[in-house]
Amino acid sequence: MPGCRKSSSGWVIIFDPAALEKQARELEALMQRPGFWSDRLAAAAVSADYRRANRRLERFRRIQAEVGDSEAMVEMAREAATEGPEAEAGFLEEAFRALSSNLEHLEQLEEERLFSGQYDDGDAVLTIHPGAGGTESQDWAEMLLRMYLRWADRRGFKAEINEATAGDEAGLKSATVTIHGENAYGLLSSERGVHRLVRISPFDAAKRRHTSFAAVEVSPLVEEDVEVEVDEKDLRIETYRASGAGGQHVNKTDSAVRITHIPTGVVVQCQNERSQLSNKNTAMKLLKGRLVELKERERAEEMEKERGELAEIAWGSQIRSYVLAPYQMIKDHRTAYETGNAQAVLDGDIDAFIHQYLMWRVGKR
Repeated sequence: MPGCRKSSSGWVIIFDPAALEKQARELEALMQRPGFWSDRLAAAAVSADYRRANRRLERFRRIQAEVGDSEAMVEMAREAATEGPEAEAGFLEEAFRALSSNLEHLEQLEEERLFSGQYDDGDAVLTIHPGAGGTESQDWAEMLLRMYLRWADRRGFKAEINEATAGDEAGLKSATVTIHGENAYGLLSSERGVHRLVRISPFDAAKRRHTSFAAVEVSPLVEEDVEVEVDEKDLRIETYRASGAGGQHVNKTDSAVRITHIPTGVVVQCQNERSQLSNKNTAMKLLKGRLVELKERERAEEMEKERGELAEIAWGSQIRSYVLAPYQMIKDHRTAYETGNAQAVLDGDIDAFIHQYLMWRVGKR
């Protein structure tokens, strides 16, 4: 990958703008060739690489400009020191703010290098299903939905609830939300799997400790021009009345649509649009994303077999435990990263878990 290399002590960033500029030029020339779009899948991959290279260059130039500003502020602070400590402090404060911005953009640049998938830089569709356990697991599913919505808000992403079906007593039987934002799919791919909660149940009069499970599925939101073969004969399309969680985001009419892809068993739902046709179109888009993700998953599993390896964490297996009683600890079982600040995580502060997973995945590859 241009701009990165691996050292003996781990991953470090060696940013090479000249290499990125060359890559961007070569990709642009490739995109201008006649017949480029005849192979849509290959063309989409090249386009994604081109966008990624240009975004990295843009970030580098922004950081370069900010570093220059910070250096200028430090120099001005030195000159102002002759006038007194107050004048110096004002310039140093400005320099500190600029350096903080530099660090934030450097973190984004480091994060960017961890993505290599065709759909990593795009939007994501996140679906949550409670496991066995009735109200306990359904309540846990709603807690996870809240966590991801708050994470999206912290990131400045837009979250759109496609469907949210209320549980029998509390919580959710299912929920699907589209997250719109830069690298949303690449980031949220770290959350795919089973999430385990251990707590004193608020629904148990005896105040006993309960363990609940919920599965999180993540797929890319594919563009209209991405070709995914879907035979109408393989689809079961049902309409129903939207109800339950979702508030103003969910349309309470008979226009909700559920589509089942019979060969794979994939089920998608949409109930937030105003018409049955709109819900069906959105559901079909969600279905295509799920089928693309399924193909990517199968390809990854085949690569593991070819290398003669068994993945430590299989697709869909338990990835993280959230222990709220008798002590507080949240631990990722793939990376071994953990924190005792459970409330912050449940309030959406999951970036550290995501970053640790991305680093673990790069090292594993």
